[in-house]
Amino acid sequence: MAIATHNPATGETLRTFAALDDTQVRAILQRVSDARAPWAAQPVGARVACLRRTGQLLRERRDQYAALITLEMGKAIREARAEVEKCAWGCEYYAEHAASLLADELIASDASRSLVAYQPLGTLLAIMPWNFPFWQLLRAAVPALAAGNTVLLKHASNVPQCALAIEEVFRDALPPDVLRTLLVGPELVEMLIADPRIHAVTLTGSEAAGRQVAAAAGRHLKKSVLELGGSDAFVVLADADLDETARIAVAARFQNSGQSCIAAKRLILVPEIAEEFLTRFINRLEQLKQGDPKQETTDLGPMARPDLRNQLHRQVTESINKGAVKLLGCEPASGPGYFYQVSLLDRVQPGMPAYEQELFGPVATVIRARDEADALRIANDNRYGLGGSVWTRDLQRGEAFARAMQCGQAFVNGMVKSDPRLPFGGIKASGYGRELGLHGMREFVNAKTIWIK
Repeated sequence: MAIATHNPATGETLRTFAALDDTQVRAILQRVSDARAPWAAQPVGARVACLRRTGQLLRERRDQYAALITLEMGKAIREARAEVEKCAWGCEYYAEHAASLLADELIASDASRSLVAYQPLGTLLAIMPWNFPFWQLLRAAVPALAAGNTVLLKHASNVPQCALAIEEVFRDALPPDVLRTLLVGPELVEMLIADPRIHAVTLTGSEAAGRQVAAAAGRHLKKSVLELGGSDAFVVLADADLDETARIAVAARFQNSGQSCIAAKRLILVPEIAEEFLTRFINRLEQLKQGDPKQETTDLGPMARPDLRNQLHRQVTESINKGAVKLLGCEPASGPGYFYQVSLLDRVQPGMPAYEQELFGPVATVIRARDEADALRIANDNRYGLGGSVWTRDLQRGEAFARAMQCGQAFVNGMVKSDPRLPFGGIKASGYGRELGLHGMREFVNAKTIWIK
């Protein structure tokens, strides 16, 4: 099987790689397995020194890696640089805090001394997506590495050069084989999960992929963490600062050309502000510049693959046929590359794909609520539960609303984002488990009780 990488801004094939054969895969897996015990035996201070060096290298190579992200998956260059910077920050955060997050926890009992020690599980298989090709891997791998695990990366097949660059930066900062990349297709994932040298698995991807990985991990009694799709609610209440809210709504929906699990995919508006908010929102949308992602002035690049664009257009078209109102765009852009117009659908109702499904691309959908209580009902009326936000000048009211939202992270007057200091993950069809923060650090450790008489 060949693994090809394409430039989504032009459609041209950039490079083709031969997928590793079974012998090569097993050899790499053995090398990662052999590196596990020496890496785990290092004191945490030595491990985090390597991670600090990783962060330094990411900053030094920021422009090189950002250009690669833009080339392979079409992210606007400014956003690609920000992604690499965030990866460096994540490395630095865990370099500073991993020792305290992993420290033994003394617990009083009938023993003279009893404690919980947090020890590595072993080798983590990381199955990663293309939309944030560096950050998605690092936010899972860096805490796991700090805890003393080794990592085997199976990246998305359309970003092989990013996968190899990730291996490169870790190879230059860590001991050999602590993190390795496998250029293979999805057909080998179940075999890898079954291998006794793999001790846990983490996946960021689709709900369908999550179900398959969870089933395989369950069959082999291996810990798994899943970060799957999202259809985040962006709820605007009557007392919101509409100018600021509209400004953030554009960024929250259209970052990475709308290809983000935590994008604000459902704008839920109460009647008092609906028309005024839409006027401000549309004015800002009309200022977005879509084009060559290598250009500094570009706000939106192409979608990553033609099949993704085709699927998005089917969802949009079906929603319009069922009564959704087209306010902007809603068509593939003409010319080369996989561009889709900046789009806005209004009057979205249950039964439409734009209401029921995740729209993974530059399409915002508006759902009109009867009142604030109805807005909360709509926010929770979704199979996904990754993130959500509510916008109001009343912070007490906002916190109460956020607590009632059925999702893994709820923001008041801010766009949903991942942060190394805070746990990140979803509920319902958005998966389970957490990355980042204390909770993410402790996903792939053995919380071992030690009791001493």
